[in-house]
Amino acid sequence: MVDTARSTAPADDVVAQTAPAPAAATDTGPIQIAGAPGAPRVDTAKLGRQLLGSWPEQRLASRELAGRPEMQRIEGQSKEEHRERVLGQLKLLVENGQVLRAFPEAQGGHDDHGGNIAGFEELVLADPSLQIKSGVQWGLFAAAILHLGTTYHHETFLPGAMNLEVPGAFAMTEIGHGSDVASVATTATYDEATQEFVIHTPFRAAWKEYLGNAAVHGKAATVFAQLITKGVNHGVHALYVPIRDDNGEFLPGIGGEDDGLKGGLNGIDNGRLHFTNVRVPRVNLLNRYGDVAEDGTYTSPIASPGRRFFTMLGTLVQGRVSLDGAAAAASAMGLAIAIKYGAERRQFTAGSDTDEEVILDYQRHQRRLLPLLATTYAAFFAHDEFLVKFDAVFSGRADSDADREDLETLAAALKPLSTWHALEALQESREACGGAGFMASNRLVGLRQDLDVYVTFEGDNNVLLQLVAKRLLTDYAKKFAKADAATVARLVASQAADRAYHGSGLRSLAQTVADFGSTARSVDHLRDAGSQRELLTDRVETMIAGVAGVLREAKGMSKADAAALFNSQQNELIEAARAHGELLQWEAFTRALDTWNASTDPGTTQVLTWLRDLFGLGLIEKHAAWYLINGRLSPQRAQSVSAYIDRLLGRLRPHAVDLVDAFGYGPEHLRATIATGIEKERQDEAREYYAQQRASGTAPLDEKVLAKAAAKAAKDAAKVAQKEAAKAAPKPTARVEK
Repeated sequence: MVDTARSTAPADDVVAQTAPAPAAATDTGPIQIAGAPGAPRVDTAKLGRQLLGSWPEQRLASRELAGRPEMQRIEGQSKEEHRERVLGQLKLLVENGQVLRAFPEAQGGHDDHGGNIAGFEELVLADPSLQIKSGVQWGLFAAAILHLGTTYHHETFLPGAMNLEVPGAFAMTEIGHGSDVASVATTATYDEATQEFVIHTPFRAAWKEYLGNAAVHGKAATVFAQLITKGVNHGVHALYVPIRDDNGEFLPGIGGEDDGLKGGLNGIDNGRLHFTNVRVPRVNLLNRYGDVAEDGTYTSPIASPGRRFFTMLGTLVQGRVSLDGAAAAASAMGLAIAIKYGAERRQFTAGSDTDEEVILDYQRHQRRLLPLLATTYAAFFAHDEFLVKFDAVFSGRADSDADREDLETLAAALKPLSTWHALEALQESREACGGAGFMASNRLVGLRQDLDVYVTFEGDNNVLLQLVAKRLLTDYAKKFAKADAATVARLVASQAADRAYHGSGLRSLAQTVADFGSTARSVDHLRDAGSQRELLTDRVETMIAGVAGVLREAKGMSKADAAALFNSQQNELIEAARAHGELLQWEAFTRALDTWNASTDPGTTQVLTWLRDLFGLGLIEKHAAWYLINGRLSPQRAQSVSAYIDRLLGRLRPHAVDLVDAFGYGPEHLRATIATGIEKERQDEAREYYAQQRASGTAPLDEKVLAKAAAKAAKDAAKVAQKEAAKAAPKPTARVEK
């Protein structure tokens, strides 16, 4: 289906290709404390280099920039102050040269597409508003000029977009259609007499909405509209449209509104735009995939309107790539804060009369945070493979139609998972830090607010997963790219229903996982990588096969009935697509694990194996109902999954801080008071205070201790009295028999 394996080897200074990790059967014996003789040790520096991925230098350079105070968010600023600060930070990015990486050498760029995204994602460490506003300017507005335009546009419009002389908006989304870009109502009608396009929004629902840079700063926009010439609608195309003068006033025919205060990302001036018969020159059409001659004749190198539309949108996939990586980084930041705090914060004297317990030692706290950490590692490894694929396509090394379709499917599968996970990880991290997590100074609340909209940026997550589901239904993804629901249903019925989805021997899986022995034997089987892969793969393919079987009935149905049948399976399809994304993450984690040499670094190999198993078994536990209902797991084996997860948590607990330290985020990146070691200082001070009181005898007596002592004394006195009474009682005399 979609191959996510690396197409290029990682940089030599990141990680070398080595022997596979040891089998999970080495995971035996009691839980060991980190640092104890014989316990696994994590090579944090080496692991950190691997987590930097295939572009370590670009990431480190961007992190250095994100660590500067002038690039960071100031909590408590007004919306207006925040917007102006972020605009100033964009100007600093221009001075730094960060924005040039992805652009052509002819325009002063580096043609480094993967490195550009890798560095861009790290800006989330400074302020998500900075990351997204720079993404609007250079990842959307300028990228549309670059990828949809031709030489004239590159020479005329691209320099101003690159150097920020022309802040720009990306005017695609409309109030009335959201993710349904093909149905936008704004029109660009060609006037042969003046050789101009007339751009018009015919009604309120056609207003362009949620546009970064539209409310205040934008001077131009790439406007997506239905291109009409000679009375024929040739579908959605993009045009370069000036929108404001140098004084910040709208140009004639253009209007708009400020979206105002939002739930997050208030450093971005989001707004809406509308156009009333706005005229732009014919040459302002970004004409790489469709052009209009002076006489109004339309031509395109892609004959199929549907394929042309998806090709144009595919050139803008980098937005989803960067959101995937930034969401993983935000998850890592939140968990680093919560785990560092949890490793120092003490509460309740569960196992001692004097010392309180570190809260990360409580199993429930481990259950809350460590599975999320495992998922974040999976997201990191999957994202790097995703980025390698993106770079191969955009550099031209692997730029076939199949490669682009694989990239688009991969983007639609991974972006939903990582953005949903970010919200879960940040919310759980906030709760795990109690009241301290709710303080703005500890960043978790702000990050959660800013990341909220990521799940609907660049396409609603559920809509994206439906795209993945269509790809999963058949190998002939191109036939579905332009198909409506009824067509999809018919194609599935005729081509996909009879595929051998269990071609890897998965039909026998239910028998191979049947339990005839001990829980230990069940665990040995399930922690095997092959067994995890089979279970995760089988869920995807069984769900798809089931849907295909239902859709077989669409053959011969009317369009309306076929669409209704397809709709009845939509939820199952989206769940299958989500399961497919989870499988991609697990496979990426496993490939990353295979790069570690068990003989030279057994400690990191073992800990990463536990972490991968926690991720894989966590997915199986999460979907246990499906596995039980479909006979893939017996009840005994399902119980053993949860039991082994609890054991893995205990094994990983001593390494939790090392695993978040490997992300490489310093205090200047986390900027959370509770993650600076101050909690340990407070706890040590408190413990020392009470220890000195006990040692000096000045500690006040505890009422409960006194009551307990009094009760014991009374009990002891009663025993003594009972013994004394027994001694004083006359002894019976023996009776003499005659």
